[in-house]
Amino acid sequence: MASATERPAIWFVTGTSRGLGLELVRQLLERGDSVAATTRSAERLLAALGDRADTSRLLPLTVDLRDEAQVKQAVRETVERFGGLDRVVNNAGYGFLAAVEETGDRDVRDMLDVQIIGVWNVLRAALPILREQRGGHVVNVSSILGLTAVPGWALYSAGKFALEGLSEALAAEVADFGIKVTIVEPGYFRTDFLSQDSLALPADTSAHYPAIREMVADHLKLQGSQLGDPVKGAEAIIGQVESGDGPLRQLLGSDAHAYATAKVGALQSNLDATASSAPATDFPAAG
Repeated sequence: MASATERPAIWFVTGTSRGLGLELVRQLLERGDSVAATTRSAERLLAALGDRADTSRLLPLTVDLRDEAQVKQAVRETVERFGGLDRVVNNAGYGFLAAVEETGDRDVRDMLDVQIIGVWNVLRAALPILREQRGGHVVNVSSILGLTAVPGWALYSAGKFALEGLSEALAAEVADFGIKVTIVEPGYFRTDFLSQDSLALPADTSAHYPAIREMVADHLKLQGSQLGDPVKGAEAIIGQVESGDGPLRQLLGSDAHAYATAKVGALQSNLDATASSAPATDFPAAG
């Protein structure tokens, strides 16, 4: 893999028309890197970037990540345009707020198509390139809700939990090829993630879950006052990739760190409580 000192780094980023993905594209272009940016609407991406961004090193791509052929074509176009591929950021996703009982079959399939099938399509297309050149970096943007779950976020967490498992296995599989993997776990960031444009809700709700209705209303009110700064978040992601170092998981936000700390404490308590009972299901040790 050519280093950033030899030529601008080449990035392939999904989910770029808004939020953290859009801020990543802005900063990467400002650095002089080359960026292939996938979105459901290239026109919306270009409009969001506006006139201030130098788009001479931008390849905007309208791609349905659920379509393996479209994803492969997008990666091919990236390599043809820029001459290679160094970094892959799987960022596409959206929120969904509902009780498990309220979550329809189509809701589940749509979420997993984006958060898991889409990521897998990107990885299948990009990994042979990174493996062959013996280097690269994959960034999978998860969430603190990929480590812990709260009521109303079951479907979103299910997708992010799956992404975390995929990413852990991937990191071990590709390490010998010089490919680094980072799982990004943001807390609440001040993007439009909690707006009605980005947050999906169930078609039918149940009167049996008033606490979830209240939680949904509170989250919609939270829009615009979230703790996390997307500019700093994008800077942190780029910084860790550039350093080539850092832990597997990159937590972003003090709220994310607090949630993760609570989860570790609860898991340790669970382990302590089952330390003596867990071995009871083993076959007796040979004498």
